[in-house]
Formats: sequence, C-alpha cells, structure tokens
Amino acid sequence: MFLNLNHYKLDVYQSARQLRIECYKILSEIPDCERFNLTDQIRRASTSVVLNITEGCSRKSETERNRYFEIARGSVIELDSCFDIVIDCNYIKKEELVKVENLIKTTFILLSGMLKKK
Repeated sequence: MFLNLNHYKLDVYQSARQLRIECYKILSEIPDCERFNLTDQIRRASTSVVLNITEGCSRKSETERNRYFEIARGSVIELDSCFDIVIDCNYIKKEELVKVENLIKTTFILLSGMLKKK
C-alpha cells in the first residue's frame, strides 16, 4: 500500500484481497461456538493467501516465489474445506456462498497459473 509495489496490480493479489474481505463478511454468520475453531481458521487462511502472495512477489528466486505461491494456494484449498464444514454444519447455505465460491475458484486458478510459469 504505502510502497506502491507491482504486486498490488496483479489480478491474483486483487482476487485474494476480495476473497479475504468476503470471508470476513461471512464470519459473523458462523455461531459463536466456532469462534476459536472454524472462525479463526477462516480468518487466518484468508489472510495467509494475501500475505503469501505478497511475500512471494518480493522474492527474486523463482523457487522461493513458487514456494510462497504454493503456500497461498494451500490456504485457498484450506478455505474451500472450511466452507465445506460450514455447509455440512448448516451454518450457511451453499447458495449464500456463491461470491466466496467464485473468489476461491478464481484465486486458485490464478495461483495455479503463476506456478506453471517457467
């Protein structure tokens, strides 16, 4: 933000930021009994996606960059599983998660594309 670095313009970064925002909006709909479990996990994983993309973009080595992008993609997969649990527990209906579903898919595809670049 303050440094005005190039990764801020990347589609994958913008998608990850939107994903994080949508995840945070959904957190209030998850019961308090999940506060220290599922809610915290969604919060950490969604933040991890953004921060690992940022960290990866700052690395000079392709191997290091890819490592951070792989971690970010792993966090996207983790979010996907978290929302499986949310749906299985009937906390939120799948139909209400279309926006987060699309952002999970988009972010995953963009990160996978970055990992294929050689």
